[in-house]
Amino acid sequence: MPRALYVLALAVFAMGTSEFMLAGLVPDIAADAGVPVGTAGLLTSAFALGMVVGAPTMAALTRRLPTRATLLGCLVLFALTHVVGAVTPSFAVLFTTRLVAAVANAGFLAVALSTAATLVAADRTGRAVAVLLSGTTVAMVAGVPAGALLGTATGWRSTFWAVALVCVPATLGIARGIPRARRADHASVHAVGGPSLRTELAALASLRLVLPMVLAALVNTGTFAALTFLAPLVTDVAGLSPWWVAIALVLFGVGSFVGVTVAGRLSDRSPRVVVTVGGVLLLLGWVATAAFAAHPAVLLGLVLVQGALGFAVGSTLITRVLYAAARAPSMGGSYATAALNVGAAAGPAIAAATLATGLGEVGPVWVAAAATAAALVLAAPLLRVVAPAQAGAAR
Repeated sequence: MPRALYVLALAVFAMGTSEFMLAGLVPDIAADAGVPVGTAGLLTSAFALGMVVGAPTMAALTRRLPTRATLLGCLVLFALTHVVGAVTPSFAVLFTTRLVAAVANAGFLAVALSTAATLVAADRTGRAVAVLLSGTTVAMVAGVPAGALLGTATGWRSTFWAVALVCVPATLGIARGIPRARRADHASVHAVGGPSLRTELAALASLRLVLPMVLAALVNTGTFAALTFLAPLVTDVAGLSPWWVAIALVLFGVGSFVGVTVAGRLSDRSPRVVVTVGGVLLLLGWVATAAFAAHPAVLLGLVLVQGALGFAVGSTLITRVLYAAARAPSMGGSYATAALNVGAAAGPAIAAATLATGLGEVGPVWVAAAATAAALVLAAPLLRVVAPAQAGAAR
């Protein structure tokens, strides 16, 4: 894999740490801001919503700009929002900074995904996506738990400062490791001719593109519904101390790293196996998590397994989006990013509504099960479209 992919993964690590760290900080932010836990959880939805809107918007606005300048601009803006978030006493301002940070993150990830697909041979897109998304999974393994521990020890605001600091080496790495090529030049690597924006947007009329986007959104709805409210599940349902939240996040992160790595090997050649077998196991895992959440050892084991399954299935679907978006080389990354974050926005919002019902802290897990079941029901009759038996069928 090209070295530039790992430079991009470093930046994704910084952004992934920020996006996922709220899973361990929601109770503290709620207490500090004087808002309900469910309201604080909407910070995750705000971030995801900003990415849904920001991904296609930023991709369209920057498609003719230099790649390196676009990536650097997005990363610097992202860092600055964390500085503001660390010092503001207002929950409304904090909410706004998450929206702006998300737009910056979306712009970065949309460009990075499109760039990653052009840095490798056309039949190795899945592996390139796996390397890029490994930044997110390493964030889950190291960055998010470290943020949870730092937040528990010194307050949640210190984690925002830490994310801003991590952006510094990522910025230097991009400045030195990414060439100054224009987005159009990168797009032409696998799509000679540089299609117009209208042509790239017209690709959204294809069922082969839209279906994996919808399925990825549903799977991610479940993942974020459960992950955002993992802290109260660990402390209130399983009865563990707040320090165990960091351990649970580490387990989820280790699982997600394994899932993305394995799926990176399979998603180019055997996507159907990952989507079907992995999807069914993912559904059964969410049901088991809801049923045995009060048993600490079982819960922690399931967190590990669900991290692996959720990211394996999710990353495979994102790979299918990029394959299907071959005729939209500069916008394809934004379609993949939007698909991920529609679910990331919907999941926490729906899950928050269940906290006040009889389901209580287990409600978000049942939301995850329902969203995964919906994805499987939708995928079953259209499996040949979303996951061809051979990768070549998707090109």
